This record gives sequence, C-alpha cells and structure tokens, in this order.
Amino acid sequence: MSTFQAPKGTYDLIPPRSANFLAVRDAISAPLKNSGYGYIETPGFEDVALFSRGVGESTDIVSKEMYAFETKGGDKLALRPEGTASVLRAALEANLHKAGNLPVKLWYSGSYYRYEKPQAGRYRHFSQVGAEAIGTEDPALDAELIILADQAYRSLGLRQFRILLNSLGDKECRPVYREALQTFLRDLELDEETRRRIEINPLRVLDDKRPDVQKQLTGAPMLRDFLCDACKAYHEEVRDLLTAAGVVYEDDEKLVRGLDYYTRTTFEFVHDGLGSQSAVGGGGRYDGLSEMIGGPSLPSAGWALGVDRTVLALEAEGIELGIPATTSVYAVPLGDEARRVLFGLVTELRKAGIATDFAFGGRGLKGAMKNANRSGARYTIVAGERDLAEGAVQLKDMESGDQEPVALDALVATVQAKLA
Repeated sequence: MSTFQAPKGTYDLIPPRSANFLAVRDAISAPLKNSGYGYIETPGFEDVALFSRGVGESTDIVSKEMYAFETKGGDKLALRPEGTASVLRAALEANLHKAGNLPVKLWYSGSYYRYEKPQAGRYRHFSQVGAEAIGTEDPALDAELIILADQAYRSLGLRQFRILLNSLGDKECRPVYREALQTFLRDLELDEETRRRIEINPLRVLDDKRPDVQKQLTGAPMLRDFLCDACKAYHEEVRDLLTAAGVVYEDDEKLVRGLDYYTRTTFEFVHDGLGSQSAVGGGGRYDGLSEMIGGPSLPSAGWALGVDRTVLALEAEGIELGIPATTSVYAVPLGDEARRVLFGLVTELRKAGIATDFAFGGRGLKGAMKNANRSGARYTIVAGERDLAEGAVQLKDMESGDQEPVALDALVATVQAKLA
C-alpha cells in the first residue's frame, strides 16, 4: 500500500467502475450533441471574483465551500465550484454571442470542487456534465433543456427520478416578493448567520434544510402569488411544452437552488434512492448573470447533472449498463519467435479497429490464458513454433471453447468477420 491516499472527500475512478462513469457521461452528452450543442472546456480555476459576483457572496458555495488561494504572483484564484460562470465567461471572452447565431449552445464535462462535509453522494471533488444555451429568452429553450436531461436519464434506464419545477420571477416582480419575504423572516427566531442572509438573499433561507428553520417557514409568502403576468405566462408555456412532450414534473414552490443567478425557470432532478443527497442535477434560467460578470444583457438557461450522483442512482435502482468488454481479442505467444510475430499481428488488428491486448511479461500458457479470461476477450490467438512453421495461429472462441487454425495472412479478415 502507498504512503499516500486520496485527499478526504475525493475519489479515484478505477476499472471496472470507471467504465460506468464514462458511459454516463456519454449518455448525458448524446442528446446534447444531437441538438446543436458544441463542446467547450474551461480551466479548472478562475478569478475568485467571477464566482463571488456570479454565484453570489451569500451562497454557501462562495462563503463556505470554495477553494480559494493566492498565487505566487498575487492573483486571487479559486478552483471552480460550478460550471456556468466559467462557460459564460469563456463565451463572452471569445465573443461567441456576436457571431449572430443565438442562442450559443454549449456542453461541457469536468471536475468541480467544493469544501463540504464528505458523505455518500456529496464529495469535495465531483464530476458533472453541463449544458448552457446563451443569449435567448424563450420558454421553448427552457423546456428543451429539461427534455434533453430527462431523455439522457431515461436512456440509461433510470425511472425512479422526479423533476421539480418552479419559477423565481424576474427583476420586475422578484423585488416585491423579496421585500414581503424579508418582512416575514425578520420576525422569526433565527441564528445570526441566517439573519445576515435575510438581508443579502432571503430566498436562500427557504432552501435551508434544518428542521427548526423549516418549521418556522410555515405560512411564509409564496413567490407564485407575486409573479407578474409576464412571468406567469412564461412559466405556463414551459409547463405546457413539457406536458406536450410527455415529461412528468412536480411543481415545487420552495425550490430556489443554491446559486444567486437564477431567474424565472428553475428545476431539479431528484432520486429518492439516494437518501438526503437526493439531487442528481438541476438548473434553470439566469438572465442577469452576463451583466453581473461585466458582459452585455444575454438571457440564458442551462443545467448540470452530477455524473457520480447518476452512477449512485443507477446502483440504487440495480441497473447494470451492460458495458462491453474493453478487449475483443487477446494474443498469447509461446516462444520468442511467436512473441515477435503476434505482437505485429496485434498492431494490425488494432489498426483494423479491433480492441486487442497482448500477454506481456513472458508468462506461461496457463497464466496467459487466465489473463485472457479476465480481460473479457471473445477470442484468443495462441501461437507456438509449430503453428508458425505452418504459417498459422490457433484462434480460440472463449465462449464455446472451440479452436481452429487460421492462416496468418487471413487472421485480420477472419476475426473481423467473426466479431461482426
């Protein structure tokens, strides 16, 4: 065992479980690639101010959980705690919004970092796939994003998830609600930190999971009663489009999400098999974020789905993804000449697109065949001096146990035909 271990609250992805993570990333990104979203990748760290302005000073993410540090050159940076602010910053920097094709539709995949109390489903380093649609205000865009996430989860076989939906209003109606909520909250018995939050972003108090706080929130004014006509009509259209697409959702009036930049549509995907950390992903509309970080007005919407949380959801439902073996053919040489010839054949098979591995280390036949078995290969190529003298190798079907000689110059075509 090594002297070192992975830092607390992090995890290593190792085979075979890592294959599930790759499959989940592929499944989540597939509907996006099919819907006009282009891939974007941003740095693992950004200027601290990008997150404090965009995500919000009052959020737990910025005030408690962000990994912030000062470089040797005096720059104040932070490991990215979420993806949206970074993607929007990159899109603005590259002037993608000026190309004339709005919305700018982007998807991304990567690791994110938050200093949290580690527990099942909540890590200090976690993986997400996200999507952002920048520069257009349209209920159909909000609905599209939710439908694509729903499609991704269903393609994986997940069924026990729920979609929670709410509207947070806009700059016209939210201030009126904010004032009414602040008036209500100021009369409650709350700790000093929560009282400070009332003044900065009172909606975040609604998201407080502590039972003693939730008990006092009974009778709190509801945002739905303060929505302006425009926000009501917008939200109704999102709901109608989802219903027409056969996407089932639940209205959740207390859903505010953990970031300050959301406006109007907000949603969350939850899975009841994950205990207290039930959220597997979520997102919403963030019409004012571009201006918060110094850009022009660019109404936008997006989401991020947790890869690790989705893997846990699959395990909770007992779903096995049926990932094929990484190796189709395994080559076992017997002797130095066979080692040279088979290594060349392995290269040819790989060039032909056939996943092939080789018995390295000069092990005997018995040990090499055990490795072939463990690799999951459908076929094994075995060759010794006698086989090579006859210009052939032995091709063994690992499922049936049948074995047949195949001419060296016909091997690639024979294997291709059998695997087809």
